[in-house]
Amino acid sequence: MKALITGGGGYLGSRIARMLRARGDDVVILGRSIYPQHDEAGIRIIRADLRDATAIEKACQGIDAVFHVGALVGIWGRRKTYWDINVNGTKNVLNGCRIHGVRQLVYTSSASVVFDENALCGVDESQPYATRYLADYPETKAVAERMILAANGPTLATVALRPHLIWGPGDPHLIPRVIERARHGRLVQVGDGENLVDITYVDNAAEAHLRAAEALAAAASCAGRAYFLSQGEPVPLWPWLNEILAAVGVPKVTQTVSYRRAYRVGAMLEGVHRLVPTVREPRMTRFLAVQLAKSHYFDISASRRDLGYHPRTSTAEGVHCLLKSLGASCGRNFSSASGLG
Repeated sequence: MKALITGGGGYLGSRIARMLRARGDDVVILGRSIYPQHDEAGIRIIRADLRDATAIEKACQGIDAVFHVGALVGIWGRRKTYWDINVNGTKNVLNGCRIHGVRQLVYTSSASVVFDENALCGVDESQPYATRYLADYPETKAVAERMILAANGPTLATVALRPHLIWGPGDPHLIPRVIERARHGRLVQVGDGENLVDITYVDNAAEAHLRAAEALAAAASCAGRAYFLSQGEPVPLWPWLNEILAAVGVPKVTQTVSYRRAYRVGAMLEGVHRLVPTVREPRMTRFLAVQLAKSHYFDISASRRDLGYHPRTSTAEGVHCLLKSLGASCGRNFSSASGLG
């Protein structure tokens, strides 16, 4: 199989690229930078932006399967930029697939497409899209996901995967930001600390993408559908984070703030940052307050059944690998009682 990975230089995209290459596939990645590690592995690199329709169309030539992983992530930024990259960029990918007869398209979506202001406890894919979004990222991912699924047909089979909170060794986003904020005393527990949250180890998420492409190639029932991905075992968010902080020698989070207050502060800071644009994101937003205080975990029965997805790396094993990569002691016994196993 000849595969194209948009965002192939990113955290998840890189893992997918290496897994495909390891099994002998011809891999091309599309990104905005130079990636020496991929070049050394025999992976061809195309430097382009998702907003460049001509470049995206050319990149799809001769491709069997596209893994559309590239996106603008985060909880704050210019609304136009989110729409240009996440929505119009997806239109460009779909256009390239149609012009050059790509057969399979696996889209990396997000579980946040169904998340509004309410807790989500074990919901499955029947959960409707949110009717109101608190950030541009989940809104634009939802729009793009709808486009991907609507494009499914006899000549192009599509599927959308919704991994939730990807983490692991080399994570450039979630865990490093938590550690950095906690180290400087800027991390505050929002809510009562009892919320359960789904997480997804990066290699498990990457393998799910390969399985989805295989299922599409076999004309399986997954075509035209979306699937949640996770470890299959939600963790108590704040105890889980505190165990990681303790393992890397950073004080645990002890300061707390109520959900209602955090939400109000987030709304106020969003307003201030819109009036006085800044490159930095607000320390709190409404979306972040909800994410930190409410439970959000999902039923992954459908991905197990239709994609053959089974998280090979357990949460405990993943934490061990994460701490090792951070240079922390891995001699601790992470038990299920602490939420790490």
